[in-house]
Amino acid sequence: MKEYNPKLIEGKWQKKWERLGLNKAKDFDKRKKQYILVEFPYPSGEGLHVGHVRSYTALDALCRKKRMAGYNVLYPIGYDAFGLPTENYAIKTGIHPIKVTQKNTAIFRKQLKSLGLSFDWSREINTTDPKYYKWTQWIFLKMFEKGLAYQAKIPINWCPSCKIGLANEEVIGGKCERCGAQTEKREKKQWLLKITAYADRLIEDLKKVDYPEKIKNQQINWIGRSEGTEVKFQILNCKFQISVFTTRIDTIFGVTALVLAPEHELISKIKNQILNIEEVEEYKKNTQKKPEIERMDFEKEKSGVPLQGVYAINPLNDEKIPVWIGDYVIASYGGGAVMVVPAHDQRDYEFAKRYHLAIREVVVPESDAKNIDNQRELKEAYTDYGILINSGRFNGLRSEDAIKKITDWLIENKLGKKTVNYHLRDWVFSRQHYWGEPIPIIHCEKCGVVPISEKDLPVKLPYVKNYKPTSTGESPLAEIKEWVNVKCPKCGGPAKRETDTMPNWAGSNWYYLAYLMRGISNFQFPISKYEKVFKYWMPVDLYNGGMEHTTLHLLYSRFVYKFLYDIGAVPHDEPYKSRRSHGMVLAADGRKMSKSFGNVINPDEIVKKYGADTIRLYEMFMGPYEEAINWSAESLEGCYRFLKRVWNIYQDKKKIGKSTSRDLAQKINYTIKKVSDDLENMRFNTAVSTMMEFLNSWQEEDKLISKKDAESFLKILAPFCPHIAEEIYQKVKNKKSKVKSIFEESWPRYDEQLIKKETIEMVIQINGKVRDKIEVSAEISKEEAEKLALNSEKIKKWLNNQKPKLIVFVKGKLINIVI
Repeated sequence: MKEYNPKLIEGKWQKKWERLGLNKAKDFDKRKKQYILVEFPYPSGEGLHVGHVRSYTALDALCRKKRMAGYNVLYPIGYDAFGLPTENYAIKTGIHPIKVTQKNTAIFRKQLKSLGLSFDWSREINTTDPKYYKWTQWIFLKMFEKGLAYQAKIPINWCPSCKIGLANEEVIGGKCERCGAQTEKREKKQWLLKITAYADRLIEDLKKVDYPEKIKNQQINWIGRSEGTEVKFQILNCKFQISVFTTRIDTIFGVTALVLAPEHELISKIKNQILNIEEVEEYKKNTQKKPEIERMDFEKEKSGVPLQGVYAINPLNDEKIPVWIGDYVIASYGGGAVMVVPAHDQRDYEFAKRYHLAIREVVVPESDAKNIDNQRELKEAYTDYGILINSGRFNGLRSEDAIKKITDWLIENKLGKKTVNYHLRDWVFSRQHYWGEPIPIIHCEKCGVVPISEKDLPVKLPYVKNYKPTSTGESPLAEIKEWVNVKCPKCGGPAKRETDTMPNWAGSNWYYLAYLMRGISNFQFPISKYEKVFKYWMPVDLYNGGMEHTTLHLLYSRFVYKFLYDIGAVPHDEPYKSRRSHGMVLAADGRKMSKSFGNVINPDEIVKKYGADTIRLYEMFMGPYEEAINWSAESLEGCYRFLKRVWNIYQDKKKIGKSTSRDLAQKINYTIKKVSDDLENMRFNTAVSTMMEFLNSWQEEDKLISKKDAESFLKILAPFCPHIAEEIYQKVKNKKSKVKSIFEESWPRYDEQLIKKETIEMVIQINGKVRDKIEVSAEISKEEAEKLALNSEKIKKWLNNQKPKLIVFVKGKLINIVI
């Protein structure tokens, strides 16, 4: 008997499927469409990793099933190839980023094809292709035209070693991701996109999409919308005021200090008033070395320095309060100042304890309101709403009422206003790197900022020999005089190109549209050319990716798509109908796979040893799809043995007969239903285990299945393990069949009558609590169920001669006796 050998079948079928064009999606087909999207990979030097394999093979199984079920499925792939990792590698090795990208994408393509993934390769894209990024530049120009792209001087992360500005995601633990040097804050003119203009819609429109609550909450928390009051504190002996945003104005009588962000503009304005200015400047300098994410970490101990000689006046009680600076306050949020209310904010409480600030209780639980000791010592902050005390004319009010009345008083006296604040800040969109999309802007001394004309796109990234960071902190493009120096499109006078490039995120926020544009006319202008194809395919039906991308990437891409909707370029206001995320594949020791740990699994080696079908099957079987799972060599071996058993049973002619035994008929129909449901609900691991259980039953002695049922099992196995299923199917299918591939077959249907169980386990409850379980007929009536339940010895004991008030019967599940 011929043995199972993946090497002899997998490459053969991959070539045949490509020739048959089975994976190509058809624009405007009459079949119901399904646009299934996986996050396209960054083609790193390490190649494909087992995390990619988990999501790509799982979604591939779903796509294959849907095609067999009659859907027109688009499952595309491409490469997100601009950005820092490639540039870092190029600097380290001396190989130009262009060559690095070409080499890495070729490796990725080969690896992806070796797994038998049914991508529509005719739509393959690459963000570094000028035909592609001219549209990234076009989107920027449209945003500039609408006032959503602008330049401003802002603090950025600066690496003094690399002499380059870094995005927040390029700073790890306060250090440069590239060289490990301690970063600091510097002010620099940057391009920004006004994502804050879309903040409310980005929250509100989450109601329209099918995202897990966890992902929705991540989006909402990152945007951080909060309604509150802006209140003005006058600085003593000076004309300046400090504006503070708070959601708890009811606690204003408990303010015992104000804390400003070290970068707050007031500090330079009142420099002469600060008695310890040298200490303050030193603290500011040290704070600049810390990334914002570290400063905002609630777990870390908060530090600060008082501005000696500087006091503010509480507008509600005219009390003089000290002013501090603290690293946990961020200049760009809430005006860069916070009220310190130690009795009613845990962070403030810890700050006050550390620096011996007064702690004054002004809100108490309703139960304590009458018997409160105004001087009692608090062991922790009381952060809930309650009744006001020590609050002058507002004493006795509930917090909700006090918030309204205090805000009204501040508005009336022109000392405050109602306002909405956001944690979200405008998106910093320029980088001083080489390997990125050029920003299509020209700077003219006479005309100012001038956008490139659409007809002159793309602004191509020029080839440079020296792509290392410059000593000036500008992009290496600034040194290419023949590229930088141009004529102004408006006046014809001397002008200069913008030399900053776009961030890693730029090309990945519209790529789901690029696959559609590639299918029509390969990225030609104008945008109206794609109106019909966008209307046919969008929105994406299912978008799958890692949890690490469910905040920023998801937010940025939703923002870009909403903007395109507003200018009439796309037909809907949300790009993704549904979003799902997969868990990480961890090493066998439970740690993240890393070269430094020596625990990385190379998928190429698995394919070489066991075949693509084994790694595909294992990564779907290894555990619940949304959970992180440890790699197991033993389970991988188990999947390989399962495929060998499948191969061998189809070689045994005695196992396939004219009809299927009753027991197996029930099981094959149940297996078809379970695998169908599990695939649709992304329960890949239980689908695989169900097929394994069926094979065990079939392998038992004297158990035969019909040729039709044998084919059905191959059809439901095919999305998971396409090569082995296809190879066996070609041997067992009807010789008269004109079908060239198992994937041209229809998805098998199951017989509802055959999967009905003859018996069930009925749960018996008393007052909703399970007290017994008994095996009964699946068709049992309410009367029979009541009789059996009331005669159960366990139930008799619990009833203790009490008569039921009510009996609730749920057929096929339970009976509940209410006493």
